[in-house]
Amino acid sequence: MLHPGDAISTGRRVLYIILLGALTALGPFTIDLYLPAFPVLEADFHTTAAAIQLTLTGTMIGFALGQLIVGPLSDKVGRRIPLLVVTALHVLASTAAAFAPTLELLSVTRVLMGAGAAAGGVVAAAVVRDLFGGRRLVVMLSRLALVSGVAPVLAPLLGSALLLVMPWRGIFIVLAAYGAVMLVSAIIFIPETLPPARRHDRGATTVWQRYRSVFSDRVFLGVLVIGGMTFSGLFSYLSASPFLFQDGYGFDPQQYGVLFAVNSLGVVLGVQTAARLAARFGPQWVLAVSTAVLAASAIAIVAADQLGGGLWGTVIPLFVFMTACGFTFPCVQVLALDRHGKAAGTAASVLGAINFGVAGLVSPVVGWIAQGAGITATTMASVMVGCAVIGILALWLVVRPRSVEMLSP
Repeated sequence: MLHPGDAISTGRRVLYIILLGALTALGPFTIDLYLPAFPVLEADFHTTAAAIQLTLTGTMIGFALGQLIVGPLSDKVGRRIPLLVVTALHVLASTAAAFAPTLELLSVTRVLMGAGAAAGGVVAAAVVRDLFGGRRLVVMLSRLALVSGVAPVLAPLLGSALLLVMPWRGIFIVLAAYGAVMLVSAIIFIPETLPPARRHDRGATTVWQRYRSVFSDRVFLGVLVIGGMTFSGLFSYLSASPFLFQDGYGFDPQQYGVLFAVNSLGVVLGVQTAARLAARFGPQWVLAVSTAVLAASAIAIVAADQLGGGLWGTVIPLFVFMTACGFTFPCVQVLALDRHGKAAGTAASVLGAINFGVAGLVSPVVGWIAQGAGITATTMASVMVGCAVIGILALWLVVRPRSVEMLSP
């Protein structure tokens, strides 16, 4: 056996995929489940679209900061304790958000919800890295990448359905219940995968040593930028789309949710195909294609909008963009984590923090560009183009695919 997970039965492995996937989804659902309620929030709090978008930014920043704390802590004290404590914070913050009387208090609770959801994705990725390596690591991480890629797309669909039967505050009660179920499941089913002996491996004993090991890796830094820019492009679309499709194209919340469901198929297709291609050709070469497609599809949205392409001129290249995101997510995770088994929690936390932190800072740019004129497909896709171009430069100038070794068996 090359890795501890090689001895795990198929049934147990499936259980891990389900539970770790659900934990990974807690973050994206916390961020995106309330997106269809943006116009309602704008009306209820008598504020602007940009102000409502800032609650999304606050959530992602809280999510990013929480990961930076949870990751190194999980390398030091083990995986379970940080997971349980921080998930409990999510349950409390979600309950408080449901009863927030003002936009300011809602914004504070959203930051805490983001921090509380941070443990799921970081610990899930670290547990997988504790147990697996090489090509099996590609397969396992692709399952988590599928969840992290599809969850932000499916969340608004579920949010739209919830708005049919409850006010927007009920969405936060649902999130509190979700967090509570994950907390109980983690207590019962997820064991400690980082034994005390491995918490003090030579060269990875202190937080500083773990951060130094990941930040001194050129490939890690390159995929960090690629991941951050891909998520920023995705969340630029997510934060702008409620206003673009509901106000601009006249969708109701349910039609808006269906659009997200269709786009989720592209993410699923990309993730599942990328796992096979990465194991055969190397994740760096999958990224070489997917980053180029991200840029091309975003440019196509701008061109179609300027030429009067209408709704179809937006949604068709948008589907291609989402598919390219699906190709990108697992390859970024594999290149980041395969090289840092001794600091898996730290590497996963930095990757997640950059993904969501940078996305939280970039996504409101769409609203700022469109102030006074309304959000259009061009303003949304312009930010997506910029993010994709930066990702391409990071791949070829920093990662340099020809210098990356192929994965071990």
